[in-house]
Amino acid sequence: MFNDHATIKVAAGRGGDGGLSFRREKYVPRGGPDGGDGGRGGDVLMTADAALRDLSSLRGRTSFAAGRGGNGGGSRKHGADGGGVELRVPVGTQVLEAGELVADFTHGGARLIAARGGVGGRGNARFATPTRQAPRFAETGLAGESRELELQLKLLADAALAGLPNAGKSSLLRRLSNAKPKVADYPFTTLAPVLGTVDGPDGKQLTVADVPGLIEGASEGIGLGHAFLAHLERARLLVHVIDASEGDADERFATIDRELALYGAGLEERPQLVVLNKSDLLPVPASFSVQDERIVGVLRVSCATGEGIDELKRTLFTLCPQAPPPLPDAADEPAEFLDYRPRPPRRRPFRVLRTDRGFRVVGDVPGDDELDEALRVAGVRRGAEVEIGDEVFEWE
Repeated sequence: MFNDHATIKVAAGRGGDGGLSFRREKYVPRGGPDGGDGGRGGDVLMTADAALRDLSSLRGRTSFAAGRGGNGGGSRKHGADGGGVELRVPVGTQVLEAGELVADFTHGGARLIAARGGVGGRGNARFATPTRQAPRFAETGLAGESRELELQLKLLADAALAGLPNAGKSSLLRRLSNAKPKVADYPFTTLAPVLGTVDGPDGKQLTVADVPGLIEGASEGIGLGHAFLAHLERARLLVHVIDASEGDADERFATIDRELALYGAGLEERPQLVVLNKSDLLPVPASFSVQDERIVGVLRVSCATGEGIDELKRTLFTLCPQAPPPLPDAADEPAEFLDYRPRPPRRRPFRVLRTDRGFRVVGDVPGDDELDEALRVAGVRRGAEVEIGDEVFEWE
């Protein structure tokens, strides 16, 4: 089943706690603090994979969590960084959070840090000073980011086939490309978008998308194809396929054109190539009298006999705008990181320190709810001693 939508939760790893340790060695009675820093929590990454066609790889799993950073140890040993998680999504995927665009994967190899891991806490060796030579506290690691993200796939194609159900779009795609969509003599044979590659002269190639047929009211959610209108947004050319054997080509064109305009997203301004299909069923060439500056050509074809298919291929390569230059090979240049809403590292106005008897909170003490959450993340347990300023109390 084709999947073009997914909602997932991602959670980066928490940073490890700093080590609370003192050097213990024979003939060194006062070795001093030697607690190392905690490791950084793992990140959750998203990578655009050109080999994927939809979001099926995320089906059945909605939560992804990276690993926690290791705690610092004695002898100034640094905790290990937490293991990251990499999610692969198809090119054309948009990532949204609370309805706002976070990233748009428009080419293979692009990557997004979906959730950043928490910073590891500093060990007690980092707090030693000439006047405080034996600090009995260390910093706890910060929690990683947690986000709920919505993924939407919008196919990337040079041209997209649009039209009413049973207009012959799937048959046309089979004739034009290497795709093998289901073909049958009844409406809504196509239940999911299909991509095909059209081979042209000099080794050139174009991608053509076939989406389920649209009916009147599709822009308002009526019919089967309304959910796939978004897949037309990125096509640089709309191929308007019309069943010419019905004899009302002008009216059929107007029906779909009206739905494209109601949907918006620039579809009403996109150049259109009109293809009058099933011309072999008519004794005379099909008539089409619509005059519109967006119509860049009118062709008559027959998928049954192959009439006009070669001309259509040549026209597609002529009319499709020049594709953007390819990006540098991933082996030559690191893949680009995407973060449309970069967020600076979180710096809390307070710190939670781990002591040999419990925890100490220093800085601007937050409200009860935020303080409780910070202590729980730090690993507080019932009966632990919590020190805030001059007050010391037992955690319950």
